Amino acid sequence: MHRENKSSVQLIHLLGFKIDPTFKFLIMLLILIVYIFSLAGNLMITVLVHLSRNLKHPMFFFLSHLSLCDIILSTNIVPNMLHVIQCEGVTIPFAACMTQFLFFGTAVASECLLLTVMSYDRYLAICNPLRYTSIMNSQLRFWLVILCWFSSFIVSFVAVIMMNTLEFCGQSTIDNFFCDFWPIIKLSCSDTSALEMEQTLIGIPVTLIPVGFICVTYIHIFITILRMSSSSGRQKAFSTCSSHLTVVCIFFGTMVANYVVPSSGNLLNTNKLVSLFYTVVTPLLNPIVYSLRNLEIRMALQKH
Repeated sequence: MHRENKSSVQLIHLLGFKIDPTFKFLIMLLILIVYIFSLAGNLMITVLVHLSRNLKHPMFFFLSHLSLCDIILSTNIVPNMLHVIQCEGVTIPFAACMTQFLFFGTAVASECLLLTVMSYDRYLAICNPLRYTSIMNSQLRFWLVILCWFSSFIVSFVAVIMMNTLEFCGQSTIDNFFCDFWPIIKLSCSDTSALEMEQTLIGIPVTLIPVGFICVTYIHIFITILRMSSSSGRQKAFSTCSSHLTVVCIFFGTMVANYVVPSSGNLLNTNKLVSLFYTVVTPLLNPIVYSLRNLEIRMALQKH
């Protein structure tokens, strides 16, 4: 095969959505409004955590990094998505497609790991409150966050490096509004079995282990809460983890719905809608859930 067919000289065409021209402007306006509120909400949480003395607890430190993940995720996807919708499909360089996937993969993997770390934080706070401060000290939470970001970047970067070794010839159209892993490798005319195996092996610790860990920690949390003698104590303990549990269910639920359901036939449009939900709507839900259900954040917002 000639080397001029290498992926480095390919262009990727993103088809986006098939939208009736009558509703195109309305849909674009709606997505833009959601994006602006999402960006404002997550920036608000990030700034408040760094400015307010009442938000120096480990939970809010992790929450600020979760908001940073949402900012990266939505900013990486939404502006280009609006361009795709407006032009009814756009052509981008393969390098730009790889860059978008790198940021997308890093943000999604970091959010998975940060939600796992936050479940451990809630486990310590409820199940081992006497040692919570000494265990979850500033040094530990700093290294936990560094580990989340670094490992997520490495996983995504390795995938990008391996995808750049593939040969791409002929079909270069992705029937989606952004560059995701499986649609990209489907364009390759090389043997992708090694890359698929590598991605599967890396994906297990990034997705399945966090889900299992979160389930185990919340089983212990619920058992501890049910054993509390005071009803007010049970209510207070549950309220400290209910926001996190809500975000976990929304995030992992949409991710599973998108990647477990096969992307073929009529299900492809369903997968697009699910992708739209977790790249546009989910980043908005996180600050809403935490802002409305957390007294400390509401008080800090009123002070500032």
